[in-house]
Amino acid sequence: MEISAIESLAGLPAFAAYFGVGLVLLGLFLVIYLWMTPYPEIKLIREGNTAASASLGGAMIGFVLPLASAVENSVSLIDMLIWSLIALLVQLLAYFLVHRLLPHLPRDVADGKLASGLFLGATAISFGLLSAACMSY
Repeated sequence: MEISAIESLAGLPAFAAYFGVGLVLLGLFLVIYLWMTPYPEIKLIREGNTAASASLGGAMIGFVLPLASAVENSVSLIDMLIWSLIALLVQLLAYFLVHRLLPHLPRDVADGKLASGLFLGATAISFGLLSAACMSY
């Protein structure tokens, strides 16, 4: 059975809706995360701070992994939105826990200490992977 181009593109509106909502959620996550952290990641990254880049990059990946799982497993946009917001909270919790356990970490990231940025990024990715796996309902 051959599928025509028209039939193949039938899912384009749903793709656009999920992708658009996903981008908005990623933007929301970034705004909240950048507001929550005590150092200016974007400025630091522009200045070549690898630790800040590793930290923020890990946080983005850590959020997008469960976001993708929510898209894949959701039954509607509302369902995807709810689970994506849960993923956002999990990422904020990951940062909060690391900050509480290692209070010097934000200062170290701002100072460009790569080990701290990598640890923070890896923690975010770990929480994101676990969160994504838990969404495979």
